[in-house]
Amino acid sequence: MSPAIALRLRQHLTLTPQVQQALKLLQMSALEFAQEMEQALTANPFLEENPEAPADATPLRDAATVDDIVVPQEPSGSGGGTLERDQDDWSGAAAEAQPTLAQHLRDQLMISPMGDRDRALAQMVIDSLDDDGYFKLSFDELAALVPPEEDVRAEDFGAALRLVQSLDPAGVGARSLEECLCLQLESLPDDREVEAKVREAALRIVKGNLSLLANREWARLQHAAGCDEKTLHAARALIRSLDPRPGHRFGPQEARYVVPDVIVKKVRDRWMAIINPASLPRVRLNRAYADAIQNRNASNQSLARHLQEARWLLRSIEQRFATIQRVADAIVARQRGFFEYGEVAMKPLTLKLIAGELGLHESTVCRVTNNKYMATPRGLFEFKHFFSRRLATENGGAASATAVRAVMKELIAAEDPRAPLSDAELARLLAQQGLRVARRTITKYRALMRMPSVDVRRADMRRDA
Repeated sequence: MSPAIALRLRQHLTLTPQVQQALKLLQMSALEFAQEMEQALTANPFLEENPEAPADATPLRDAATVDDIVVPQEPSGSGGGTLERDQDDWSGAAAEAQPTLAQHLRDQLMISPMGDRDRALAQMVIDSLDDDGYFKLSFDELAALVPPEEDVRAEDFGAALRLVQSLDPAGVGARSLEECLCLQLESLPDDREVEAKVREAALRIVKGNLSLLANREWARLQHAAGCDEKTLHAARALIRSLDPRPGHRFGPQEARYVVPDVIVKKVRDRWMAIINPASLPRVRLNRAYADAIQNRNASNQSLARHLQEARWLLRSIEQRFATIQRVADAIVARQRGFFEYGEVAMKPLTLKLIAGELGLHESTVCRVTNNKYMATPRGLFEFKHFFSRRLATENGGAASATAVRAVMKELIAAEDPRAPLSDAELARLLAQQGLRVARRTITKYRALMRMPSVDVRRADMRRDA
């Protein structure tokens, strides 16, 4: 075949540099956006800080003609007064720099030889540990979190737990204080015979005789350990050197630096979403430099490119905050019941519904809800908190999964401590309120809320009694 030239007509979408920049800024968190603005101010000579924005100015509308980004003010005559909290209160909170326990354990998993399935199960166990490093859930509760098509049984987590217990620090993944101390004793090196004797005596004390140690019943403790007085004294000193909370020295699991993007307040019986002034950049185009390059007819291509990039950046900033404002307004309008009555009034909501209402693509709404936070009178919530899947009710209506979890929490809080509610009983009580929820779903929601099973709650009640 001889080569030939042909013309073909086709349609395709191309992401221009301007669109890519707008999408990049849109999905950033408030902290990432602030860092990006600092880098832009350093790299682009046509951008400068605007520390004193006019009090009566309006937000940027056309970056080609209006060069300042300013803070929008509250509506005049709203009667709501100033914000309920000073804007400095929403500037964020410092976080610990040290790694968390989960991060420390995951780093060890990455260098451990194992299959992908075993690593995934071990990571589920790690995610279930509390701040002290204890594993308080049951294997059945973990298995309920896995989709049925994965074919994971409760007993499969036994090997995963033993793997986590072999990691550093010693004692992590224990299900009780006794097991935690035993794991630490078993991990000690056995160099000399006397040390082995002391460790063996300490193991006998820990396994079922901690009450004797706590009550200082030395004679009975020595008999139970089967050792002499000197060995008993050394075993007691060895037990005191152990750490009953191996995960406590690591950073807190949820300690992060968060700046809310939106503040929600009630003005004249109407809930409003206002962009947090602390999250808005004070940046503007340097008019002197811009006029100078324009008067020279853009003879310097490098400076002309920097000027165009500065204008694109200001336009992208406007689009970012305008989109965040629109999505926040739509969420607040849909979830008025939550702001009035709490999670029990949360309505089912999807990204697709908000996207169709605002005329946006679903991926755009997804970018807005990622790493964006909303400060409300009921607390600080991520945008995604207000999106919950739909559950059918007996009367043909719908309830959100968040509302179902809130009702479950109320039922468990009001239960009789002497007869705690099982998952089946919770499903029956929810059905009486018109909420049709399977028992397996109840188990899943309870595990997500980190609430112990009925057996654990019953055992805690007996121990307290």
